[in-house]
Amino acid sequence: MPISSEETLQDYITGRMIPNAGAEANRQMVERILVDVKGYAREAIEVDVPICLDMGQEQYHSRLDLVIKVRGLRYLVIKCAPGSLASREREVIAAARLLETYQVPLAVASDGRTALLWDTLSGKSLGQGWEVVPSREQAEKSFNPESLRPLEEARRIRQKLIFRSYDSMNVHRRTGVSS
Repeated sequence: MPISSEETLQDYITGRMIPNAGAEANRQMVERILVDVKGYAREAIEVDVPICLDMGQEQYHSRLDLVIKVRGLRYLVIKCAPGSLASREREVIAAARLLETYQVPLAVASDGRTALLWDTLSGKSLGQGWEVVPSREQAEKSFNPESLRPLEEARRIRQKLIFRSYDSMNVHRRTGVSS
C-alpha cells in the first residue's frame, strides 16, 4: 500500500520525500540545526549511512542517522532519537568506533532539542546542549586527521556486540532496518 503524502515529508538534507515515521521529526530538527546554526554544508552531511559488521558467520546490516564529514573524512556520528539520550551513549559511541578503519572522533545523541556529545576514543562525555557540538568552523580548525586511530581488534569485537545489541532493539520504520 503506497504511503500517502500526509505520511511523508521532504528530507532537509537530501530533498527526497521520505516516510514520516519513528524518530524522523527529531532527525529533521537536527539536520536544520547542523545546516542553519552550525554552518555545515548539506554535502558534508550523510543521511542513513550504511554500516555492515562481520559477526563471524553472519553480517549485521544497519544504518546510522547522520554522519558529518570534515576535510573529506568522517568526523562525527549522530544518533537521532526520542526519549533518554543517555541511553543511546553506548550505541552511538560503538557506531563511531566501527564505521571506518579509524575511530570517527565524535559521537552525538540528539532528540532535536538538545544533544549529548562524547569523545569516541575515550568514551568520555564532552557535554550537553547544542553549544558543545562543534560548528563547521570549529571542526575545521580543531580536526587533525593525523590524530585518527584504529580500534584494536579485541575491542572491535566487543564494540560490534554492543552496537548490534543496542541497535537491534530499535526498529527504524522508515528504512525497514534497525536504526
